[in-house]
Amino acid sequence: MADEKEKQEKQPKQDKQPKQEKQQKKPKAPKEEGAPKAEAAAVPAEPVEPAPRARLWDFYEQQVRAKLQQQFGFKNPHQIPRLKKIVLNVGMGDASKNPKGLEAAVAELAAITGQHPVVTRAKKAIANFNLREGQAIGSAVTLRGGRMYEFLDRFITIAVPRMRDFRGLPTKSFDGRGNYTLGIKEQMIFPEIDYDKVERIHGMDITFVTSAGRDDTALALLRELGMPFRVETPVAA
Repeated sequence: MADEKEKQEKQPKQDKQPKQEKQQKKPKAPKEEGAPKAEAAAVPAEPVEPAPRARLWDFYEQQVRAKLQQQFGFKNPHQIPRLKKIVLNVGMGDASKNPKGLEAAVAELAAITGQHPVVTRAKKAIANFNLREGQAIGSAVTLRGGRMYEFLDRFITIAVPRMRDFRGLPTKSFDGRGNYTLGIKEQMIFPEIDYDKVERIHGMDITFVTSAGRDDTALALLRELGMPFRVETPVAA
C-alpha cells in the first residue's frame, strides 16, 4: 500500500491546465470602421489643375514686353519695365469718430479687390489737424501678381468707362520715378459695389507702381496694357 501511494504522488497531475492557457484571450475581430479608411487611402488623389493665369499677365509676357524692348531699344531683358504692384488707398479724416464708416470702407475695398485691406494709421501726431500718432485714418490694400492683373483688367474694361464725363486719363500724374497715381471721385464705378448698401460716397487713390524708373517708359507700359490715357503733351523722360 505504501508503494502505491508513492507512485500516485510521483505521477504529475493532468487535470489542471497551466495558468498561461487559462489567461489566453480570444483575439478581437478587426473593426469594420477601419476598412473604408484603408480603401480610401489606397485610391490615388485626382490631380488638381492649376488656375489659369490672368489675361493681362499673359498679354504682357507675350506682346507688351517685345513692343517695349523694340520701342526703347533695351538690350538687357531686365531693363524692360513691368508693373510691380497696385495700391488702393481710402483716406478718412473722421475714421476715429466714425468706426462704422471705416468698416464700410474696408468691406468695400475687400469686395473691389478680392483681398482683405489693412487699416492705415497716422505715423506721427499733427496738432493742427487734431491727429494723434497711431490714430486710424483710412484703409488700403496692395495687389501683386495675378490679383493685380485681374483688378487692372476689370478696372480698364468696366470701371473706367463708368466714370462721369470721361475723356481719358490724365498723363500728368506721374511722380518722376515711373509711378502713376489716379484719383477716383466715387467708389460707385466698380461693379462690385452694391448701390443699396452704400451709406457714404467716398473717393480713393490708386497708385500703379512700375519698375520703369522713368515716366515716359512707365506711360508706354501702362498704355500698352490698355490704360486709356488722353492725348496730351508727351511726358518727359
